[in-house]
Amino acid sequence: MSRLQTRFEALKSEGRGGLVTFVTAGDPTFETSSELLAGLPGAGADIIELGMPFTDPMADGPSIELASGRALAGGQDMSKTLAMVTTFRQGDGDTPIVLMGYYNPIYNYGLEDFACDAADAGVDGLIIVDLPPEEEDEFSIFSKEVGIDIVRLIAPTSTDDRIGTLVENASGFVYYVSVRGITGTRSATVDEIAQNVARIRKHTDLSVAVGFGIRTPKQAAEVAAISDAAVVGSAIIEHVAAGLDDNGKPSGKLVSDALAFVADLSAAVRTARQDAAS
Repeated sequence: MSRLQTRFEALKSEGRGGLVTFVTAGDPTFETSSELLAGLPGAGADIIELGMPFTDPMADGPSIELASGRALAGGQDMSKTLAMVTTFRQGDGDTPIVLMGYYNPIYNYGLEDFACDAADAGVDGLIIVDLPPEEEDEFSIFSKEVGIDIVRLIAPTSTDDRIGTLVENASGFVYYVSVRGITGTRSATVDEIAQNVARIRKHTDLSVAVGFGIRTPKQAAEVAAISDAAVVGSAIIEHVAAGLDDNGKPSGKLVSDALAFVADLSAAVRTARQDAAS
């Protein structure tokens, strides 16, 4: 089994939902970002999404857009992002890492080269926001060859027919985008999420993670109680931004403060189903 399959099976055996954390590679600096990445599993992250910085992150809200800008201004590129994963794998062979972002940087890197280099670095999956299944063949021939999962995004507006198309060749898990629009701007109700997760489950046996708009431990717990994992991104990025000084440089407490927030999220997620049943 892949690392993603293994992790979701472990969560199932533990009887709980997972916590998926998103951070942007290279934000605010390569060194600080690498330290944060290394600390996420110890803080309770079950799966890590690592954002690939891009100049035009059209699905992302202002927090993640600013994080991409900081990373790019500091010289982050795809080679450095893969190097971060390589270094992470030297100390952690179990926590799944999913790269999330846009097709342009992958295309510019070279499709076959990227798939091979990502697999060699220890990447487990990809979420490519602007690559629909109808246009993925030129890349998926390479990702399948090296065993990298393609995680599909499913929107609240997706019809049953569209969900069927999206999950047909998906692997790893599926990511339910719980709100219309960009990341980090509003939240869906628990009832809305539960209804749509149930609808997705009719079309696939893959685990269902839910993200966009989850900002607090309480919200993460509510989502983890009704899905296989809660995804938190913008709220973590905002803790990173809060750790910058007036000159935009990372303070000594940036990493520890961000990881403390992740620990709070994890604690809430781990007891969510017990709390919901009591």
